Amino acid sequence: MLFTGNTERSIDDKQRLSIPTEMRCGFAMGSGPSVVYASPGSAGSIFLWSESTFEAMSKSLDHSLLPDENVMEYEQLLYSQSKRIEIDKAGRIRLPEPLLEYAGIGTQAVVIGVRDHIEIRNAAQWQASLGEKLPKLPEIWNRARKQQISKSKDSLGGTP
Repeated sequence: MLFTGNTERSIDDKQRLSIPTEMRCGFAMGSGPSVVYASPGSAGSIFLWSESTFEAMSKSLDHSLLPDENVMEYEQLLYSQSKRIEIDKAGRIRLPEPLLEYAGIGTQAVVIGVRDHIEIRNAAQWQASLGEKLPKLPEIWNRARKQQISKSKDSLGGTP
């Protein structure tokens, strides 16, 4: 599932957030309950991953009896703060208090589709970030494109 778009959502007094219908199907798991993995994300956000994506991402990390210290530190933080959450019949999830505090989210949030995951952000901070980044979109796009070209050359054995 490719997650795109954004929408504002309220968070009720039970810390529940309704996942937009068009995004919810990306978390469906056959006849069983739909599940998300909620984890701390970048820039003070909460990332929501489908179970299959979260497991695939976990398997792709370098596994060793003696992992790199940076990888070990990342894994300790990511997995200890992540939570498996079932989506209820109304399409809501109950967000853990520590993740809401980490992201600075109170009663209003914005839900953002970001390719293979969803981000939940403080709505005011997201608007401020958009105000900064949208005028720089061509520059950001060019940097990302150059990075992709460099990765492509590296995978083909060329020099960056």
